[in-house]
Amino acid sequence: MRRVSGVVLAGALVLLPASVKVFAQAPPAQGAAPAQGPAPAQGAAPAQGAAPAQSAPQKTTFTGDAVIQAFAVNPDKTADYEKVIGQLKDALQKSSKPEAKQQAAGWKVFRNATPNPDGSIVYVHVINPVVKDADYSILNNIYDLVTDPMEKLNVYNTYRAALKQALFVIQGQMTQDLGK
Repeated sequence: MRRVSGVVLAGALVLLPASVKVFAQAPPAQGAAPAQGPAPAQGAAPAQGAAPAQSAPQKTTFTGDAVIQAFAVNPDKTADYEKVIGQLKDALQKSSKPEAKQQAAGWKVFRNATPNPDGSIVYVHVINPVVKDADYSILNNIYDLVTDPMEKLNVYNTYRAALKQALFVIQGQMTQDLGK
């Protein structure tokens, strides 16, 4: 029984990033890489009982100077969403990747003061400036810090339950700086 549950857990962790792509991230804007999830594994099937080979998760990158993205969060799960965003902040600050601290410095999250008609709360992420070629996937960045598979699964479940839907991603080049 222990072996079966281990195989089930390994399978869930392999499928986890792909599920997040469907449920948790906004579709990438034109020119951006897909949100989350591993590329399909290539090669022969793994030996019985072994976890399948997994490619590195796909990065969420942006091509514009700045990005605005919005997520609708279930009204009873705002604390959970903010907890995950706090984990993202910790992961970026503790990361050994040189671009992570630059990402954190330019990434702001705002909570809308009034709920939507359906009760959901909108969180708007403003990223300015965008760090070119950096991974902006919320879960990928957290998973860089969190190594325990059960803890990763807990983060994923918390994030997925909090999100009602991804609303939009806008990215582009600055055309006017009205302060100058």
